[in-house]
Amino acid sequence: MRSRGLVGLRASAPLGYVRTMIFGPTFAEMRDPSLLPADLRAKAADARSRPLDPLNLFNLSWKADGAVPFTVLPEALTGVRAPIVVLSGRRFPTGSHKVGPAYSILAEKQLANECAPGEQTLVFPSTGNFGIGGAWVGPRMGYRSLVVLPEEMSAERFEKIGDYGAEVVATPGSESNVKEIYDKVKELRAERGNRILNQFEEFGNYRFHFHCTAAAAVEVADGLGLEIGAFVSAMGSAGTIAAGEAIKKRFPSSCTVAVEPVQCPTLYDVGFGAHRIEGIGDKHVTWIHNVFATDLLVCVDDLDCLRGLQLLQEGTDTLVAEGVAEGLAGSWRDVFGISGVCNVLAAIKAARHYALGPKQALVTMATDGFDRYPSVLRKLDAECGPMSGDEARRRLAIFREQSAEHLLVGTPGVRRRWHNQKYFTWVEQQGKTVAELRALEDPAFWTAHQEKAQEIDRALLARRGA
Repeated sequence: MRSRGLVGLRASAPLGYVRTMIFGPTFAEMRDPSLLPADLRAKAADARSRPLDPLNLFNLSWKADGAVPFTVLPEALTGVRAPIVVLSGRRFPTGSHKVGPAYSILAEKQLANECAPGEQTLVFPSTGNFGIGGAWVGPRMGYRSLVVLPEEMSAERFEKIGDYGAEVVATPGSESNVKEIYDKVKELRAERGNRILNQFEEFGNYRFHFHCTAAAAVEVADGLGLEIGAFVSAMGSAGTIAAGEAIKKRFPSSCTVAVEPVQCPTLYDVGFGAHRIEGIGDKHVTWIHNVFATDLLVCVDDLDCLRGLQLLQEGTDTLVAEGVAEGLAGSWRDVFGISGVCNVLAAIKAARHYALGPKQALVTMATDGFDRYPSVLRKLDAECGPMSGDEARRRLAIFREQSAEHLLVGTPGVRRRWHNQKYFTWVEQQGKTVAELRALEDPAFWTAHQEKAQEIDRALLARRGA
């Protein structure tokens, strides 16, 4: 087992491991930064040039730079009439929107007096972007932080965690080895002073996306004059997919589409395996995934995601020659990571399944950008050879000709099976009770967690002003 990263903060960071509580933005302020006091908002804007400045906590918003960043993928790429709207998470302080849930979970723990800087070490189990988010948030709020991460993840992930001032505890395997992460977390939980912030079960993750990501999606759709026909998200921790529940309140006919790899079809047929779509976990159903609100499951091939990413990143000339506007094709460079392409391919499948038209958008997201995947494409080149012009043209079929295979409708019986699968991870392995599992069947359970954000916001404002 290897351990990488820094103990403590880099010299440029303004905080040490201190006992002073830091309280950042509310859910309402992350949803709409204009609610921040004017002087605080100005200071946060100035802090954008200093990535390690804790004032960037107040830039944890889809709208920190103004409008929500997004791109619309045209039929010339996707082969479907429905516009596919992709929100971009790379303008968040860590280059991924997963930093929002990392902060939300920690903020809620502080309010509940479950942790305090200088007293606990935070442990963030992750396959990537949540861990990077934790590596940034923990030290900014005064905590020593550990990220439990599979050792086969991209080199760039390990570098970012160290740069933000956290340490890595690397576990065996790849993206598909979440069980090994849990085993290490169990060991760390037994060590005095460690506090586990588990994105797979903490409802601060769910609340961030229900209240903030959904609002961003609706704002973009309204600005484009489109309805949202479907919200599409690979599960990972199943935080992001919670936005689909809130979107249905604004667009009742919209559908929530979950995504997983063909190589590890856990929800599709209780399967197992290994895949290379960094950023989406597998082989278990997360505690915070409201499977009763999921309408469709779509599986995509991991090699399609890797090859599709290379086309969007390096194949601008080919895309233009095939009918994509030059400025639009060029704007996609650096915007996508592997999971973002995974979401796009699933959205194309969903658009065909639902036969959506040109005024019915499918909204999804590029969780991160290309900055954490150059090493992955170098490995792809070593395996498959460099992408030639002819190969780039062939790869357009990855988008235009996605098959209609590996789709599963979320019927009542299927949703029940997804729910029952939680038993094996959460009751048998993680100590939840059967009564707690059965509570997830009640819609009121999820409504209560959605509404709890208002109570948390009031408490945050009170503590921030103390």
